[in-house]
Amino acid sequence: MNNSKDEVERRDWLEAELADTLDEDYELELSEPALSEEIRKIYRKTHPPSMPRIEYFRALLSLQAELIKLQDWVAYHKEKVVVVFEGRDSAGKGGVIKRITQRLNPRTVRVVALPAPSDREKTQWYFQRYVPHLPAGGEIVLFDRSWYNRSGVERVMGFAREDEVAQFFHDVPEFERMLVRSGIRLVKYWFSITDEEQQLRFLMRIHDPLKQWKLSPMDLQSRVRWEGYTKAKEETFARTNIPEAPWYIVEGNDKKRARLNCIDHLLSQVPYEHVPHEDITLPERVFNPDYERKVLPPELYVPSKY
Repeated sequence: MNNSKDEVERRDWLEAELADTLDEDYELELSEPALSEEIRKIYRKTHPPSMPRIEYFRALLSLQAELIKLQDWVAYHKEKVVVVFEGRDSAGKGGVIKRITQRLNPRTVRVVALPAPSDREKTQWYFQRYVPHLPAGGEIVLFDRSWYNRSGVERVMGFAREDEVAQFFHDVPEFERMLVRSGIRLVKYWFSITDEEQQLRFLMRIHDPLKQWKLSPMDLQSRVRWEGYTKAKEETFARTNIPEAPWYIVEGNDKKRARLNCIDHLLSQVPYEHVPHEDITLPERVFNPDYERKVLPPELYVPSKY
């Protein structure tokens, strides 16, 4: 009887833990932008119903379980993986990166999002600031924008001279071939959205206090220079889409499907498989009858307001 009661209590606890995990997922998805009614009407008109939330979460959890297997395989075999995320501002790169890393070990999987180069870094070999962030054996590195800043924002915004851009296009194919020859698995994604979708997402960020921090002066300029970025993208594809490291385009107008499609594709790019694990057992707690827990002063505790 006691065993049956214990089993029910364990099951109730596990269900509560699972519900709490799903609450975290829902919190990540939830957004309450302070949008005007006019913007709401535009959003509803331009966005047909997306995937049902429960269907999306089931697919996402299944893919995240596979990402854990991928992580374990990389760590076990000392593999090195680099994933480059490029594309339009507000196209969904950050959302995909969040879902990839959400359940993974940050010691194995890390995100690199470099700030603008310092005065010293501007005098270095262009690729020099990126090299220290490349993975060692057993690591996965996700670049939230990468060395392709040179052919994108730096070129369009006038931060790089045309001779520097030409030198970049000359060097980057061989640089990436060197990475691949060194044993790095290099995957490159470009996130694409329509002109209308980017405008709508920018308007939502402007009117949402929780998302205004995402709008930088460079982001706003990307609206003005839409065609410049389009031309830069087209030349980047033409000159850097090499067999050793091809580009893959992610259609980003539907955020949920973009996340699922990108993660599913990433999993298909690495031949991971199950790796052996030692059984985990929880050791018994050691009780010392002579130990008496001290009472700590109340001012050390965070107040309970909720």
